[in-house]
Amino acid sequence: MEKTDSLWYKNAVFYELYVRGFYDSNGDGHGDLRGLMQKLDYLQELGVDCLWLLPIYPSPLKDDGYDIADYYSIHPDYGSLDDFRALLEAAHARGIRIIMDLVLNHTSDQHPWFQAARRRSPEQSEGGSDPASPYRDYYVWSDTDQKYRQARIIFVDTEKSNWTWDPVAGKYYWHRFYACQPDLNYDNPAVRAEIFNILRFWLDLGVDGFRADAVPYLFEREDTDCENLPETHAYLKQLRRFVDEHYPGRILLCEANQWPQDVRSYFGSGDEFHLAFHFPLMPRIFMAMQRADLTPIKWVLEQTPVIPDECQWCTFLRNHDELTLEMVTEEERQGLWQAYAPDPRMRLNLGIRRRLAPLFRDDRRKIELAYSLLFTLPGSPIIYYGDEIGMGDDLQLPDRNGVRTPMQWEDSPDAGFSTADILYAPVLNDRQYCPQRVNVAAQRADAGSLWHTLQKMIAIRKQYSALSCGNINWVDCGTSAVAVYQRACKGEQLLVINNLSAISQTVDCSLPPGITDGIRDIMTNQPANFTDGQLSLMLRPYEYRWLLLPMQKG
Repeated sequence: MEKTDSLWYKNAVFYELYVRGFYDSNGDGHGDLRGLMQKLDYLQELGVDCLWLLPIYPSPLKDDGYDIADYYSIHPDYGSLDDFRALLEAAHARGIRIIMDLVLNHTSDQHPWFQAARRRSPEQSEGGSDPASPYRDYYVWSDTDQKYRQARIIFVDTEKSNWTWDPVAGKYYWHRFYACQPDLNYDNPAVRAEIFNILRFWLDLGVDGFRADAVPYLFEREDTDCENLPETHAYLKQLRRFVDEHYPGRILLCEANQWPQDVRSYFGSGDEFHLAFHFPLMPRIFMAMQRADLTPIKWVLEQTPVIPDECQWCTFLRNHDELTLEMVTEEERQGLWQAYAPDPRMRLNLGIRRRLAPLFRDDRRKIELAYSLLFTLPGSPIIYYGDEIGMGDDLQLPDRNGVRTPMQWEDSPDAGFSTADILYAPVLNDRQYCPQRVNVAAQRADAGSLWHTLQKMIAIRKQYSALSCGNINWVDCGTSAVAVYQRACKGEQLLVINNLSAISQTVDCSLPPGITDGIRDIMTNQPANFTDGQLSLMLRPYEYRWLLLPMQKG
């Protein structure tokens, strides 16, 4: 695989993939690495550049793998390290990179480190962990649950405190997420060194980078909210320096559900993370479509600071978690819940546990419009597995499991996912989203399907650098119901037009000076007519146009 382009991630299309739910190669009811290998040609055909694998480490799976019990191996349901090596080789042979989740903040409470840390010495009568254990200080302990009181509780639906009493250790331990996920103690040099060892292990195998989970919370300090601390940034810069020096071309992707101004610091001066998620943009895409008003999108992008040239935002519509509404006001959250999650079962924490197609009630026009925004706004886009065919969700399953059901490959009862009688999760049996109505085989055979539309969008996005490296300039078209913006880079100019409303709209806007002919819609390959430098279009409800403007002369 050619790896000479160190900035490959700036124009990449990422595909987030749940290995357990993708394809079962051995008939045990769980997707696995060998199964993923068998579907690489499908992913290559779709056009994605990089796979982001959700956690595949050994785990008790209380948080679907984000509770890691061993950082140096593969969960037996998924295969072996040899299987993973084979997957990397096969993916790279097809020009596909692979990044994997790395949970830096915490481990499982079943991790041997934590089990060793909590054990008492035989002579201890008043409780407390064994001071002789080398893992005692791998975690954050306290005799009281009153420390760090300014730190917010993240999982408000399930956790009442960031401290949990451990009767074995006779102390409280600190956790920013579930109680089964004790936080690592980054004030301990041994923990910091261990993370370097973990990176080295997987990078030596050939992994192309990591999506670093929950990075704002690594350190704790009294009288702070224990987020985004200077010590955290200092350590993350060390990780980046290690990657750049020893594994050039590999990437670090920052997961920090924060405002853009706060996430900006995670890019540093180009010496911390290569990429970071743009969390506040995502709900505002849904908000703009709900209100038929571009203002939420325009506003959040105007709040987004300039980042170093070698850095990039990652954008997305849905992922494996709930559609988080933390970065909106309470009034906005209530409006989004009412529009997209009217049934309380659809809500989780401060978000919505639904896939993309059900959010839009399977309205193909809205789904395509959302992807038009995703692929043409600044940032490297991420597609969540199954959303390329409009898969549904299962509200009967608890927590986020409803958006992690088996991939639907064909119209058979098991969706072509597995030959097992019992699967890790049931195949959707909803009349609207069951495999008989939604599956890969049918959509690949239908040139007018959602899958083919996304394949075309991906190909066009990669063809035109203006969509990956260009700035965004908003164009006034006389109505806020239509989002019109120009993307320009390396001599290319694109004018993107998105009708956010349920009614037809007339768009009138001025073109850049010097354009006299040759405007073409690159999605339909049809010309767009204009007169005297003025473009006038009639747009159907939720219609979008990607217009290539000719090079200006002189």
